[in-house]
Amino acid sequence: MLQQSLLTEQARPEAALLTDDSATILRFAMQALNAGMAAALVTLVDIRGGSSRALGAHMAVREDGAYCGFVSGGCVESAAAYEALEAIACGKDRVVKYGEGSPYFDIVLPCGGGITLSIHPLRSVTPLLATLNALAQRKAAGMRYHPASQTLQSVLPARETGWRDDGFEVRYVPCARVIIYGRSVEADATANVARAAGYDVHVSSGAEPQADAALMDADTAVILLYHDLDRELPVLNAALAAGPFYIGALGSQRTHARRTEALRERGWREEDIARIKAPIGIFPKARDAQSLALSILADVAATRQRLAEPQAAG
Repeated sequence: MLQQSLLTEQARPEAALLTDDSATILRFAMQALNAGMAAALVTLVDIRGGSSRALGAHMAVREDGAYCGFVSGGCVESAAAYEALEAIACGKDRVVKYGEGSPYFDIVLPCGGGITLSIHPLRSVTPLLATLNALAQRKAAGMRYHPASQTLQSVLPARETGWRDDGFEVRYVPCARVIIYGRSVEADATANVARAAGYDVHVSSGAEPQADAALMDADTAVILLYHDLDRELPVLNAALAAGPFYIGALGSQRTHARRTEALRERGWREEDIARIKAPIGIFPKARDAQSLALSILADVAATRQRLAEPQAAG
């Protein structure tokens, strides 16, 4: 099926690590270039029907065959890596289709759809470095691929990933940060689940809310797991002023009514207070720590996903 004449026996695709994190994939490619190895960036640029990955999903493939990343549910990654090795050997970009509309009858996507991949042998580390530096500073970043000139450049991030004019732009956002308040079994369980989900996790006693506020940004979730309204009020003041994408607090409806009244007395408006999810989580009455942790992190993930979706034009 695939032309492999340019490949050596040593250059056989093999997954170096399992990840779908864009920053990790770009860093893998950057490290290869810095070590004097050739590498290619594979990007999902079109979806026909269903797909298990979103537009802009990446793979990075080194000249020795090691690769990381996913552009499907695992169905085409090895084949895409072979194509990337061919592109590296030829020194030319290429476009490959799999599934619906593809010439490869023996590679069928289980979802029944089709995908198009752009494969770009990297010629400069600069756009990768600029993107990774922006993400390290917790800023959104963007890269634009120009098929006609076979170039990749760092750009200001677009609102969403996709084709614009003659280029394909990918938007990157910082890793979600989770700040968990409370010293309890619930806080420990929530921190463990958040770490497993790949979040940047901070656990705080709340003793220095202003210092914690310096960590809060638009990509932060603030989770209050106190059983003490007086202790959480300084944290809520800091969080409401900082503007994280999620604020959630433990407690019953009665507790939240008291919380709401206390915040009104401190001058917060109803629309500000309404940003607090209480009771916290996606399902009520989670009585054990593990269930509560799952409920909270699912709510955080759903909120972040909803905010990331393109808004319909008004």
